[in-house]
Formats: sequence, structure tokens, C-alpha cells
Amino acid sequence: MATTIRNATLKVTIKEEITLNGSRQDSENILRISDINEIYKRIVSIEADDDATVAVFKSTVSIAGGTADTGGDGALKKTDVKYIRITNLDDTNSVNISLQLDSDENNSAADLSVTHLLEAGKSFMMGTPDEAVHADDDAGAIITSLTDLESIIVDPGSNSGQVEVFVASA
Repeated sequence: MATTIRNATLKVTIKEEITLNGSRQDSENILRISDINEIYKRIVSIEADDDATVAVFKSTVSIAGGTADTGGDGALKKTDVKYIRITNLDDTNSVNISLQLDSDENNSAADLSVTHLLEAGKSFMMGTPDEAVHADDDAGAIITSLTDLESIIVDPGSNSGQVEVFVASA
């Protein structure tokens, strides 16, 4: 069966507007990402003192012909993902987003993590999860040998929280 979906270009606009001392200091950056034909978008509500896995990235998107470690139902194919955004929809409380890393790149469960505070109303963005992140606890140097993002977990702490997840893939 041939698809009827045509590839499109995703346009991402980041714009800041501010006047300091009577002078505009605005900035606008536009990113266009071509060949998008899949979108994963959802709003996730998370109870207080709980967490939620909001996206999973694997080398395949189903377990057919493989094991649960090499793919997963509902997983996004990591080599096809081109853009990821998580937005904290709460107007008061922050959430923690945990980037779960598969540092040995065997397409299994995460074995490292990096946690980022996402303040109320703010967004976290990144490109591909494939060879995109690394954590090192014994060196204060730049690491250029990156690993795979396995999943993203959101934890609102002692407050309930709500995030929007948007992923664009080829």
C-alpha cells in the first residue's frame, strides 16, 4: 500500500521581543526542517509525586520480528526523528525532564540520564535523538562522542503537571 501523505517542511519560529531603554532588542530565528511526514503530538497530564514517560526512541517502531529491547510498540524510530519539543503548560510550577540515555547503544533500556529543570511556560527543544546526547560524571570536558536518547520522562515533583510533546519525523 502506497502512502498518500506527502512530505512537508516544518517551520519553527523562535522570536523574542523586548524594549530596553526605549530601544527594541528583538530577535527572530526561523528553522525549516524538510521531508517531514510523521508528527507525534500529545498533551500529557501527570499527577503529583508521579512521573510519565512521554516519548520513547528505538531503532524500530514495533516488536514484530525482534525483542522488546530492540523495538517497542509506540516507539518513535530514532533515526527518523528530526525535531523534539517539550513545553511545560503549567503557568506556575516547573517540571523536571529526564533524558534517558542508552550509552552503550545496544537499543536496550537506558543506563544514564540527564535531568533538566523546565520552568513554567518554557520549552525544551532538540533535534535527532540518534547520537545526540552524552553524560560523563568523571570529566569536565566537552564530550564529542555522543550516544542515543532512549526516552524522555517528565516528573512534576509534588505538584501535578501538564506538558505538550511534539515530535516531527521523516
